[in-house]
Amino acid sequence: MAAAAVCPVSDRWPSIMKYYNQLDLLDWLEEYKTRHKAGIEAQRIVAVFSKLLIIEHRMPCEGFNDLDTSGYPVHFIEDELLSILQTENGKCLTQKYCAKKILYFMRQEATICKLKGFLQRPVDQQDILEGAVLIDQYCNPLKDVRLENIQAEIEYILRRVKVYLSAKNSRHPSLSPQTGESSHIEDLDLQGQALDALNHVLFTEMMFKGNVADFYNPLNSYIHQVLINRTGIPISLSVLYLTLAERLGVHLEPVNFPHHFMLRWCQGAQGGSNITDYVYVDAFGYGKCLTAKECEYMIGQHVTEEFYAAVSTKEVLQRMVGNLLNLGKRESKDRSFMLLRVSLDLYLAMYPDSVQHLLLQARLYFHLGIWPEKVLDILQNIQALDPSQHGAVAYLVQHTLEHIERRKEDSGPNVKLRSSEKDVCYSVGLLIRHKRYNYSGVIFGWDPVCMMPPDWIENLSVHQLPQGANQPFYSILLENGSCSYVAQENLEPHPEPGPIEHPDITHYFSEFAGNHYIANKELQFQYPEDTDFTIQQSLLRQSNAPQLEP
Repeated sequence: MAAAAVCPVSDRWPSIMKYYNQLDLLDWLEEYKTRHKAGIEAQRIVAVFSKLLIIEHRMPCEGFNDLDTSGYPVHFIEDELLSILQTENGKCLTQKYCAKKILYFMRQEATICKLKGFLQRPVDQQDILEGAVLIDQYCNPLKDVRLENIQAEIEYILRRVKVYLSAKNSRHPSLSPQTGESSHIEDLDLQGQALDALNHVLFTEMMFKGNVADFYNPLNSYIHQVLINRTGIPISLSVLYLTLAERLGVHLEPVNFPHHFMLRWCQGAQGGSNITDYVYVDAFGYGKCLTAKECEYMIGQHVTEEFYAAVSTKEVLQRMVGNLLNLGKRESKDRSFMLLRVSLDLYLAMYPDSVQHLLLQARLYFHLGIWPEKVLDILQNIQALDPSQHGAVAYLVQHTLEHIERRKEDSGPNVKLRSSEKDVCYSVGLLIRHKRYNYSGVIFGWDPVCMMPPDWIENLSVHQLPQGANQPFYSILLENGSCSYVAQENLEPHPEPGPIEHPDITHYFSEFAGNHYIANKELQFQYPEDTDFTIQQSLLRQSNAPQLEP
């Protein structure tokens, strides 16, 4: 009975079944109802964000708290957002953009909470692979990066290593199911056999290698991409190598070596403090073992003993994030500085009192002109942590407050005169039809050129239009109850204009006048010349309409 009851949920929303254990005794009818209600709530939130985007041409940075109080399971909300993204419908481009943004921030918020919880665990319970996956998930929130999938890939590689190892030594202790989970191999020769097998499978059979040709690509830092592309940088390949070695019963330790992350392998008594007690494994160099002197020769400089010491999981993650920070600083093509923003978020999640990084975050948000209220909070925190930063803080506070005041002044109605914009062909209240997708709507606003954020323009491929972004764009209430922002070249007057069923019609219009809408006083104040133009166009179309014989 239980299995049969699952069918309504699995048939309607198959993607959420991964969250269930088929043996769970649940009220599947209630699950079905909850998912349905969550879908309605997610659609409502997307509609609210879409409207705000179309009217104000911005997405709220702090508006995602609405999702926290929705009262529905997060995976239900996510599933509905994903279904919006997968809709093959040209009408829903702005909704898709908003759904994508909401999903992005939802997943990032969940991941940063997991990372903070991870760092609160005892040190011996902080698994390096899990930490690397959390960094990957935060930087790639729209990718399906799951720890269980990464672990499955690790298991696949491990099985291949054991098959190769068993052919060399069928009685090797690494072949025991218990080895690597709670015990390590003591014999050094047997450890060497396990690492030889690992090197053969990983670097010869599966052809993992260091990405010398594209070393500074951020994909090299994401563990899921390392497994897909089979390339990486020293630290990401070391995380993979260390994880596999541990599962084979060989204890390796991470070493924060300058310019080249390494692993150390003890050749004497465990816990030896002398650097000569260890050899250093270079996962970037196909698992080659080096002495301390050879490590110095590799990077071309003398290194003090402290850099040969083992480091904690948190320090490994700090270096991974530090690499991404440096890449974000040098990225010149990304005008939104997204890599720098996410890597700063990660670093401050680990070290929330780092004044240097807090100041960089405040300056970045100030430069981008976003989230001024958060900038003030960051600056207040910096002042409390380090009063010597008063000069830099005071400068940013002054200019941020000026930005907030300007935004308040600009929030009032922006009067637009069509007589000053010769290229604007259509007017508020006019009923239109999309030339390509054939949907109908009524215009409730326009801009002489596209005023959307750069990533919206890029996501919707506006530059591929013949006239690109440098043409009038119209805010439209659609017949399906949503809103859209459409280029003039994609629109035409509706051949058979009629009333539009939309919940916001009365918010913008006072009445339907047969073949057009009459703007209310507020909208007429913003577009003072549009009402007469709409009426003239409507009368002209009536006079050109074919007359019926009596």
